[in-house]
Amino acid sequence: MTKLQALIFDVDGTLADTERDGHRIAFNQAFAEQGFDWHWSESLYGELLTIAGGKERIQYYLEQHHPDFLPPSEWSEFLASLHKLKTKYYRKLLTSAAIPLRPGVKRLIKEAKEQGLRLAIATTSALPNATALLEQTLDPDWFEVIAAGDIVPAKKPAPDVYNYVLDKMGLAANECLVFEDSFHGLQASIGAGLKTIVTVNNYTKDQDFSAACLVVNHLGELDLPCEFLAGNIPSVTANYVDLALLDLLHSDSSSY
Repeated sequence: MTKLQALIFDVDGTLADTERDGHRIAFNQAFAEQGFDWHWSESLYGELLTIAGGKERIQYYLEQHHPDFLPPSEWSEFLASLHKLKTKYYRKLLTSAAIPLRPGVKRLIKEAKEQGLRLAIATTSALPNATALLEQTLDPDWFEVIAAGDIVPAKKPAPDVYNYVLDKMGLAANECLVFEDSFHGLQASIGAGLKTIVTVNNYTKDQDFSAACLVVNHLGELDLPCEFLAGNIPSVTANYVDLALLDLLHSDSSSY
């Protein structure tokens, strides 16, 4: 039987509720600084999350809601500049500790590190955003690979970022487990042949996660049980996601 070697984590919505409480607010702050009367409400941002990537999200929003808008510079330059400004505001939110990790994330990652499992990040979030969150809440050096932003041509739901991580780590898909929070993320990981655990959030809880090996509301803490929502739910386990449970999921051939 192949042994579990590595855990690969998405960032936004998986490690922390960065979307609603971080990125959305930072986008609005960037829009305001530039004098645009655009405001992304929680519900509108939920719709925009179907578009992967911050620059792509801005462009889609303008195409749908302000089709006559003409940027003050060339489109790619305008989008890059506005997204860079948004990243500045996002990092300010992170350094103010406004965005904590989701339940169980730090516990599980520390347990995995102590037991010698290899760790990696696979996200469409820009690299500065991903590293800023890790610097404030964990330690970037714990992660052997941090694949982020435009490091691959096609973003999730394409599997490219996961294939990149596997290649960099020299691992086969059946030696890893992935943690995701969205349907697009799950499509990407499954497309790379990776068994995936989904931790839903308010934006993703109604999406289709039938391809996941396990779906939970969060990873859980000793004093904050998680809720097992779907997948190969073990009959005997702790009330949180730990390495013992991950080994069970990894060794269960029916969940591939």
